Amino acid sequence: MSDFYQNGLFTNFHNLTERSTEDLEQELISFSKRRKMGLILPSLFSELEGPALNHIVDELSQATYLEEIVIGLDRADREQFLYAQEFFSRLPQRYRILWNDGPRLRAIDEKLQKEGLSPTEAGKGRNVWYCMGYTLASDRTDCIALHDCDIVTYDRGMLARLIYPVANPTFQYVFCKGYYSRLANQKLNGRVCRLLVGPLLRALQMVYGHSEYLEYLNNFRYPLSGEFAMRTRVLNSIKIPSDWGLEIGVLSEIYRNYSPKRSCQVEIADNYDHKHQPLANEDGTGGLKRMSCDIIQSLLRKLATMGVSITSDSFRILKATYYRNALDIIEIYHHDAEFNGLKFDQHSEEMAVELFTQCILDAGQAFIDRPNDQPFIPGWNRVESAFPNIFQEIYDAVEDDHLGNI
Repeated sequence: MSDFYQNGLFTNFHNLTERSTEDLEQELISFSKRRKMGLILPSLFSELEGPALNHIVDELSQATYLEEIVIGLDRADREQFLYAQEFFSRLPQRYRILWNDGPRLRAIDEKLQKEGLSPTEAGKGRNVWYCMGYTLASDRTDCIALHDCDIVTYDRGMLARLIYPVANPTFQYVFCKGYYSRLANQKLNGRVCRLLVGPLLRALQMVYGHSEYLEYLNNFRYPLSGEFAMRTRVLNSIKIPSDWGLEIGVLSEIYRNYSPKRSCQVEIADNYDHKHQPLANEDGTGGLKRMSCDIIQSLLRKLATMGVSITSDSFRILKATYYRNALDIIEIYHHDAEFNGLKFDQHSEEMAVELFTQCILDAGQAFIDRPNDQPFIPGWNRVESAFPNIFQEIYDAVEDDHLGNI
């Protein structure tokens, strides 16, 4: 049972009555007569070999209100793509797999690259961007949800709750973000959100001054959640990062394009768990270190586009301000964990904060050193302006792959 907090910038949907999934789905089936619904699933091939996605597909098979499921498949050769087609064939809904490493989509990507209109690096952002393009090309849905493929605590009620606010024809929302608790093995998870994003948003306001944008982000219970839903038309104009800054990038674009009254967030689960990243890989890169640097750079770029003067000197102040805020929040989480009878490793929490503190300097220096970096993938409306037939080309490429013409 959750609280009923409604004092933020936008509407919060709570799990007040533990309404059944079946009851929600009956309404969604009714809504689908007026608003067709779809789902985007960005996936690595390796996730098809794990237990989480197999269970997710079983659950989705019962979500009969979905008109279409679009699966972005990364890091897959021909045999693995054929395996993926068999893997997802149990879905009763119309589904299509974007074989991002296949020759047809690669050819389209190369054409866009020549005009500077495609993602500059591989990653979840690139995967999601092409899935958005196909969703627009298919033109079968009025609203679309997205969630990750590594959720080990998944049930289809998560999707029903996530898409309900944008699917209900009597509601005005164009965007909905999911939130939840992060617990596993009797301890708190979600370190990047708890220990980086929360205290960093406060530190940014202390260093650079009050910002309605930062306040907007701070009103999300879980700004880094990979679960969100939106009206399909929103996909035309949003510009997203291709790296780990995807979630912050999407929120930033919704803030830029729509009133906060058109946004909402919904509690989609009592608890949520997925695969965990190490602080850093053995070579000192990747893991939460890479993710954190990408997120920080995404925030800095957005602030710069809003006219905030970001200098090398300010990073040292930001680092110190963040570090103090983060240590304070560790103490608060320690008390909350103890109150709930959870384990709490203060040493590992402070190790994470020390890593994130260094990431602020690293990300800030990268921001200063590469001022000409293209921060966002262009919106699909710009791509269509340069290539008027792009949606038909993407649609045809995916259909040919689906029919086995490979």
